Amino acid sequence: MSGTSAARAESGFTRVLDAACSGTARQAACWALLALAWFASLGYRALITPDEGRYATIALEMMRSGDWITPRLNGFLYFEKPALQYWMGALAFHLFGVNDFAARLWPGLTGFLTVVAVAYTARRLWGQAAGAHAAMVAAGTTWIVANSHFLSLDMGLTFFLTLALCAFLLAQRDGAGDDERRRAMWVTWAAMAGATLSKGLVGVLIPGATLVLYSLLNRQWAFWRRMHWATGLPLFLALAAPWFVAVSLRNPDFFEFFFIHEHFQRYLTDEAQRLGAPWYFVPILLFGFLPWTTTLPALARLGARRDDSQSFQPLRLLLVWSVFVFVFFSVSRSKLPSYILPMFPALALLAAAWLQRVDASRLSRHLLLPVAGCLFMLAIAPFADRFATHDTPAEILRPMALMMALGAALFVAAAAVAWRALRRGRKNAATLLIAAASLVSVTLVMSGHDSHGSLKSSEEAVEALAPELRADDPVFSVAMYDQTLPYYLRRDVTLVAYSGELAFGQRHDPQRWIPTLEQFDARWRALPRGAAMMPRALFLQMQHAGLPMRVVYEDPRRVVVVRS
Repeated sequence: MSGTSAARAESGFTRVLDAACSGTARQAACWALLALAWFASLGYRALITPDEGRYATIALEMMRSGDWITPRLNGFLYFEKPALQYWMGALAFHLFGVNDFAARLWPGLTGFLTVVAVAYTARRLWGQAAGAHAAMVAAGTTWIVANSHFLSLDMGLTFFLTLALCAFLLAQRDGAGDDERRRAMWVTWAAMAGATLSKGLVGVLIPGATLVLYSLLNRQWAFWRRMHWATGLPLFLALAAPWFVAVSLRNPDFFEFFFIHEHFQRYLTDEAQRLGAPWYFVPILLFGFLPWTTTLPALARLGARRDDSQSFQPLRLLLVWSVFVFVFFSVSRSKLPSYILPMFPALALLAAAWLQRVDASRLSRHLLLPVAGCLFMLAIAPFADRFATHDTPAEILRPMALMMALGAALFVAAAAVAWRALRRGRKNAATLLIAAASLVSVTLVMSGHDSHGSLKSSEEAVEALAPELRADDPVFSVAMYDQTLPYYLRRDVTLVAYSGELAFGQRHDPQRWIPTLEQFDARWRALPRGAAMMPRALFLQMQHAGLPMRVVYEDPRRVVVVRS
């Protein structure tokens, strides 16, 4: 193709992208395509341990037992988190069957609804173009995409916190009518109840602390009188309190364990053994906000600026929210990468406002960092074998490297077209192209992780074990606990010489597990049939000790044996 023909084709392509950003029917088509791309890959990868297996297992037990009050993990009482996500997981299993798609449906759905919420809010605050930009930024943000396609509690929490934030912004904005403010504040209160039922007191703490800090920094207090306390607080309690009351009445130890141990002790002490330096979340923020990372200084400046044309300052509130979430979890003694997820939708709203102001040609420089990162991924992908270890062999890494390279190449190609579009002033087309390429690239990279995920999943082990297993054969998990094992077996396993997060449940039901290897040895030898999963090193020890067993599955990290 000649240079002139290529330029015409590229110009035509960017005009199509521009058209996709305008018109109700075209926007509806874009949302439909986004939904298809968003949900299509939810069931592709096997669930991995610990989070995905844990929450799928609890939801499955809740559906099968019919007990919607007391969560149980592998048969043990499990009070670390509230029940809303378990309810939604159980409902998904009931509607779509017990499969990996249904297991991840709640984080996938709440992630998609988070994109919808920020798009709607930006449109109401700043106009139609801002709504489109907010949707693009949120749908293309690496950390939002990744956590929407991974089964944990944080995407559900983030959705409800984002809904509370967005409803509050709409309720308190200058020019909001009384009826609109009342309805929006009711949504705020209800969303905080959803956040509380998703992960506990943080559902109230983050919105409350943000408003206090905003009031102190801006010396604004009037909105506290517009919170509709008389109706909003009872609504919050009516939605959030019943489950906490019911589970406490049924399980007297719940209150102390959930509120004291799981909130204050985990935050203030090293008990959870999830330590990290104060800068732990810095690389997660920088990586997670790709491909928009280099806009962060501009977003901070925009949020810090005062707009004298209005009394309520939504951009400042968004900045305060983002900074508080980051600092609050940075000083915690218990850290996990997904904890700062609730700041990313607020950053997407800031980015939408910033994109309204920035010149298209200036936006092009922000492509340099994500493109450089992709080029680096392309450069190291051919050398995947050099990163192999005994526990992670080369044949596991090669599919990951291939999909990583494919995703990186796709983004670089899209960025080249977007750069040309920006040079021609087509900001909407370029933003849409970058967001779409980011979404697809992250999805490809995550799909490539399935080969490595096989080492952290029991799906293949259960497939190998199933022909050897009868319905009444006991299954043991010895000196380890792969959280996905009960899920893929569709039944509980007997833990041996392992406690971890199940220690609370084991104290209340000591008959359900075997505390020592010696007890297991005697139990196993007395059994006519059974199966067990154990670490490879322990298998070699037991094999040397003459324990009767036959291997049906093994990988670099564990072995599955049967007694038959």
